[in-house]
Amino acid sequence: MTTTEPQTQQLLALSADAEKKVAQLLADEGEENLGLRVAVRAGGCSGFSYEMFFDTESNPDDLVGAFGAVTVRVGAASAAHLAGATVNYGDGLQDAGCSIDNPNA
Repeated sequence: MTTTEPQTQQLLALSADAEKKVAQLLADEGEENLGLRVAVRAGGCSGFSYEMFFDTESNPDDLVGAFGAVTVRVGAASAAHLAGATVNYGDGLQDAGCSIDNPNA
């Protein structure tokens, strides 16, 4: 079956703190259809690296998850590497910002 709509699937999870912070940042941007894109990229000596950025584009092969006011998009190429992962947010001195806890890593 061919579809032009993105698939909806809970591929990864957002912690409550991450959901709250990302929702706040998206609201501050004030742009319609803006969501969080999470991707895995091949990178040099260390293997893979994670990317997280705001994106308005939905691709036909994206897996899309909804977490309250936050839409998360993951491309098909990254999906296998992110299955079961959790996006966390911390604001302490040691762990400020978003991070990914991935049991597959």
